[in-house]
Amino acid sequence: MALLRTVAKLDALAPGNDLLYSLISPTAAVIAFWNLGFAHYICPMTIKLLVLGKTDSAQLIQLINEYQNRLRHYIKFELEIIPDIKNTKNLSEKQQKDKEGEAILSKLNNTDILVLLDEKGKQKTSVEFSEYLQKHMNSGIKQLVFAIGGPYGFSDAVYQKSIGKISLSKMTFSHQMVRLFMVEQLYRAFTILRNEPYHHR
Repeated sequence: MALLRTVAKLDALAPGNDLLYSLISPTAAVIAFWNLGFAHYICPMTIKLLVLGKTDSAQLIQLINEYQNRLRHYIKFELEIIPDIKNTKNLSEKQQKDKEGEAILSKLNNTDILVLLDEKGKQKTSVEFSEYLQKHMNSGIKQLVFAIGGPYGFSDAVYQKSIGKISLSKMTFSHQMVRLFMVEQLYRAFTILRNEPYHHR
């Protein structure tokens, strides 16, 4: 309770001041922000989703934006679109993956934790995924980055940089659909952690 009162005082004195919040241990801050019902100050961590190329479908864009807005009530979230590689017709599969890999790696900070959405990755239930996110929040990292690759997957350099792979399904989806599914699953995970009625177990 003393921790909750401390966080409440910090928010009253300097709302939105990340520096003050960083003085609290990351694990304690997560618990405090959670219990106080704060929106984007649940923890200092940011989640970023890196994707290659724009989404063509207006309906998909609308749905992705809807879940992004919902998700931002729980945590700082950013969806960053990396422009498509040009002249891919003149590139081999490996060359295209390498160029896409360079673009992905250029968007990372030194302290970022990178997780790949990959068909060969480990599958998780929504509850397991929420627990996975909670562990990362408790660890005190600044930014957790999920990446969706191009049509041929990721380059060797990107695989080497990542800490793991997650698969949303054994089925194959378009990369544009995966964006929507991932943002929705992130939102679902936080409603699970908050015991909110969106997810039915």
